Amino acid sequence: MYCKNCGEVMNDNQAICLKCGVKTGEGKAFCANCGNAVAENAAVCLNCGVAITQGANGEYLNGKDKIVMALICFFLGGLGIHNFMMGETKKGIVKIVLSICCGIGGILALIDFIKILTDKYVVDPEKAF
Repeated sequence: MYCKNCGEVMNDNQAICLKCGVKTGEGKAFCANCGNAVAENAAVCLNCGVAITQGANGEYLNGKDKIVMALICFFLGGLGIHNFMMGETKKGIVKIVLSICCGIGGILALIDFIKILTDKYVVDPEKAF
């Protein structure tokens, strides 16, 4: 594994890069797989072909595929299934309760569906369990 900020070799269990002090997984200048420099808006590393994670601190959809999460949100979002899959247990439970009591879980799921499609849905790792 390599630091995405400076390209330094890192152990898999390191929390920060010892060279630059940046938290593991943060940064967009280097490929985490091979350590080579990547273009600022690159989707894949041109050296090794591995996808470069986009989004705020790499936490967009908690690492899940956008299309899969959009489909799950569209068909099962009223029950909060997509929230459980992304580690947002509290949001999932709230959607189940709102669907049973008021029937508005589907409206919240539609909002999430639009956010997923427009790349605006970001999972906060501190709020998700």
